[in-house]
Amino acid sequence: MTVSRISSRVSATRVALAGGIALSSVVLLSGPAFAHVSVQPQGEAAKGGYATVNIKVPNERDNASTVKLEVNFPLDHPLASVMPQPVPGWKAEVTKSKLSKPLELHGKTINEAVSKVTWTADGSKIGPGQFQQFPLSLGQLPEDADQLVLKAIQTYDNKEVVRWIEEQKEGAEEPQNPAPVLKLSAASADHHGGAAPSASASTATDEKAGHDEKAGHDDEADAKKETAAADSSDTTARILGVIGILVGIAGVAFGVLAGRRRSA
Repeated sequence: MTVSRISSRVSATRVALAGGIALSSVVLLSGPAFAHVSVQPQGEAAKGGYATVNIKVPNERDNASTVKLEVNFPLDHPLASVMPQPVPGWKAEVTKSKLSKPLELHGKTINEAVSKVTWTADGSKIGPGQFQQFPLSLGQLPEDADQLVLKAIQTYDNKEVVRWIEEQKEGAEEPQNPAPVLKLSAASADHHGGAAPSASASTATDEKAGHDEKAGHDDEADAKKETAAADSSDTTARILGVIGILVGIAGVAFGVLAGRRRSA
């Protein structure tokens, strides 16, 4: 075997080995990225307001199905209202806990808040290669926090339990089982997801009203002009009609006189 052939085989082996390592790295790094339990707001999740969110639960096992999900809510930023939307094939249970410091909400004192929502399979399950969304209505969102960490526990029908409870540390790599995080946006003016009209919007509204009023006056003036023009046209037509009749009468009279002269 020549040196060139040996060199070629060594090069091919190195390329194959490098390709295998790269492929393995992609699989290892991308696998957990899409398999996390996560929370996704539907629209805006503003501080001090209300929001609808989806808890997205992918099944990351090839030989087992998800049959239970537990989502825990922080009591240091308690939510007075957490309402699950019915999901066919799943039973939802809301758990409340006493608060060490009562909440004041809409003039009422609240001594307990939702600490956990549990969905249990009731005729359905999340199979391999599938995911399920569990909608929630949340409120009132805290005004003194930028995010809410909702720790989740996923249970499979083979009794395996995966705890999505690890919090992301700033500047650190993503943990193995990160907890779902709901990011909160800046507070809305009305705390209900809708903003109050801006000064520019109010000015635009006033300008539009002024334009509409001016247009109304212009339309009225145009209508008066059209009416005057119509009256003038009608008067002219009447005068011309009378003149025509007089001319006709004069013509008949002239014809009669001319006939008499010829007879004479």
